Amino acid sequence: MIADQNCLCHQPPLIASGYDIHMIGIDTTNGRFGEVKILMCKSCKTSWLLYQVEYEFISRSGRWYRGIMQPNDFKTLKPETAEAYLESLPWYFVGGSVFDTIGKLGKGTLSLDM
Repeated sequence: MIADQNCLCHQPPLIASGYDIHMIGIDTTNGRFGEVKILMCKSCKTSWLLYQVEYEFISRSGRWYRGIMQPNDFKTLKPETAEAYLESLPWYFVGGSVFDTIGKLGKGTLSLDM
């Protein structure tokens, strides 16, 4: 649901204090241990799916993806299905040290593995 596309949540950077955060779990696919969370914007109530992963033994490997999530999809989302959910969206935000950005628009296949 997009309540207000003019809200600050619709542009990077992601400011954690602007969201109510619910941890879904850890995606262990291919040993990546990605954190999967749902963020709800405190201002406009837009729900976002956030996937974050970093390989601590590789410098500048942090990456995250954040896309708008439909509230009805909360019930069926599992950490292992978050990647496919984000890839199915028409667009998402992507950022992190591996991309050298605080956030930009992206779409399609996620780059989660090393």
